[in-house]
Amino acid sequence: MKSILNFIISRIKKERYVLDHRIPNSYMLLYSMARVMMVIRGKLSFIRHKGILFIGKRVEIKARSKMTFGVGVTLDDHTYLDALSSEGLRFGDSVSVGKRTVIECTGNLKHLGKGMIVGNNVGLGMDSYYGCPGGISIGDDTIIGNYVSFHAENHNYKDPSIPIRLQGVNHQGIVIGRNCWIGAKATILDGAVVEDGCIIAANCLLPRGRYKANSIYGGNPAKFIKERSISIPEDNGVLTVRLDAVELRATGKG
Repeated sequence: MKSILNFIISRIKKERYVLDHRIPNSYMLLYSMARVMMVIRGKLSFIRHKGILFIGKRVEIKARSKMTFGVGVTLDDHTYLDALSSEGLRFGDSVSVGKRTVIECTGNLKHLGKGMIVGNNVGLGMDSYYGCPGGISIGDDTIIGNYVSFHAENHNYKDPSIPIRLQGVNHQGIVIGRNCWIGAKATILDGAVVEDGCIIAANCLLPRGRYKANSIYGGNPAKFIKERSISIPEDNGVLTVRLDAVELRATGKG
């Protein structure tokens, strides 16, 4: 059974996928039956998609005409998606949306939101919130932890004589690059631009600003911690390569 599932999953994901050999066959049987039911729900969803679409139990979908999904997208149980917006909700291939996640593309019917664009091979963790009025863009191969919140909108508040709720909103949008890792319980605010290869630590508050590629940020508010690097063992030492290609440093003999 596992060899068949390995083949099927690898075809869907377009990359080699091997299940752990220690998983019991009884577990794999139940898993397979659940996935088949998700495929059936996907077929009945009338969402524009390529290939297979997996939809879990009690998934609520609004403005489905504004949705476009690639191959192998998964919407897990109890997710809520409202794609009402100017650009809609667009997912690439092999995108997974975790259980109980909420995606709202418009915060208020007085002002139509922009929407959300997600690249290929992106994982959105469970119990998360994505408010997309100002637009959210997430690049390929990015993984986002559980209990994360994105808020692509700000309230105007300059006039103290007028209730804040009546002063309207402003938008800049949120951009997350490729190959990023957003830790659990992070909060991403409007105007944040995270360049490729970044790691955002768990419980981090990321305010408006640009965050340099291949860097690690943490704290509340977020502060630069260090750059990512690769250490490659060699016969005579260690070669350290900074990922931004600014510096090469060789250590050891010779």
